[in-house]
Amino acid sequence: MPYQHLLVERQDDVAVVTLNRPQKLNALSQDLMQEIIKVAEEFREDYESRVVVFAGAGKHFSAGADLTDPKRKERASRNLLTRLRDSHIGPRMLRVLLDIPQITIAAVHGAALGGGACIAAALDFRVGSTDCRIGFPESGLGMSLSWVSLPLAVHLVGPARAKRWVILASRENAETLLNWGFLDEVVPREQLMDRAMAMAKEFAAMPPIPAQMIKRSVNAIATVMDQAIMHMDMDQLALTTSSRDYREGVTAFLEKRKPNFIGD
Repeated sequence: MPYQHLLVERQDDVAVVTLNRPQKLNALSQDLMQEIIKVAEEFREDYESRVVVFAGAGKHFSAGADLTDPKRKERASRNLLTRLRDSHIGPRMLRVLLDIPQITIAAVHGAALGGGACIAAALDFRVGSTDCRIGFPESGLGMSLSWVSLPLAVHLVGPARAKRWVILASRENAETLLNWGFLDEVVPREQLMDRAMAMAKEFAAMPPIPAQMIKRSVNAIATVMDQAIMHMDMDQLALTTSSRDYREGVTAFLEKRKPNFIGD
């Protein structure tokens, strides 16, 4: 099907999905997230593609949630019950990405922040360019990390590094994230897609039935407790985003100053 905010291309048995809002730094609007959910669901019925590569158009992979999205602002004006239900688009997007049957690879360049970092974490492998910076800025805005993504960070980098990364809301560079295990490979920017496609071809050449079985089994082993632990993460998000610290964090971000958090 045609997409407004995605480019979907196929090279033999490898599909490439490109987030295509470069003028907005590929920020995740409600419409873009719905399209990501749709394309991920379509791969369940795609028996030709063996590997799916996700990339970003323009200078960045994705700057995270689109705070200027009119639909986001409209949702914020609704009652709490409606906001809670509507907010589950993020976790739903992450779950369908995790459930794509094919092997998935993120080709990350520039910034991958917030939801953009969550997308990369939900895929099977991550190739980063030397210029990439990846982080979860939520804590710095007075928010909790949601979208069932905290366990993914812990699985990839370990508990102590995940606490440091997420609590301090730091944007880590490619070398650090390679050492931590979040990135599988780092290459110069101009080689990023070539290397991601070469990796994709390696996996595509393997027999797809055992490859996809192994993927499902490893994911089940690694994430068996995630949903039990994080079943209320959107409720935690609703709590933190109703605080004065959240309002201060967002205001300080927009005013380009250091926030003063008071624990309220």
